[in-house]
Amino acid sequence: MAAGPDNDDPEDDIDPARLFREAVRGVRPLGSRDAPPRPPKARPRARFTRADRAAVLRESLDGAAADPALASGEELVFRRPEIQPGVLRRLRRGEYRVQREIDLHGLTVAEAKAALRQFLILALEQHVRCVRIVHGKGLRSGHRGPVLKATVNAVLRRTGAVLAYVSARPVDGGTGAVYVLLAPD
Repeated sequence: MAAGPDNDDPEDDIDPARLFREAVRGVRPLGSRDAPPRPPKARPRARFTRADRAAVLRESLDGAAADPALASGEELVFRRPEIQPGVLRRLRRGEYRVQREIDLHGLTVAEAKAALRQFLILALEQHVRCVRIVHGKGLRSGHRGPVLKATVNAVLRRTGAVLAYVSARPVDGGTGAVYVLLAPD
């Protein structure tokens, strides 16, 4: 017997969506098969640039630190010629956020130079823009004056990555500390 248009064929009444739902009834999803997200790739860093910076910092920490103008306990102020005076004013007011700090109190000159070198290298590697260095006022240095202050001043002036520095606000140590603005990468 031939099936005609009036004939009720069971295959004509089949709903594909209903069949699919019946076929997958009781099935539970396995969960996400996606791989865990990859951490972002580190920016490529030039080996020689890092080595050059480290060499410059080492070299800058080896020189003599005597500066007779510091014996009076005056404020430290320095900026490279390409730095605008307004940047120095903002640094003096404490408008740059201090991202790292080191306290050199109680260290010998040699220890302070080594600690300062490591601190600056790490700050530059971490792309830190502004740091505070606490060197003290040298009140117990006697006739020699503020020895660590003179050392910090000499080191910072010879460090190429240092754009500017000024003595800190009184609340942050006054003439016993400096804010230092570092070059961006």
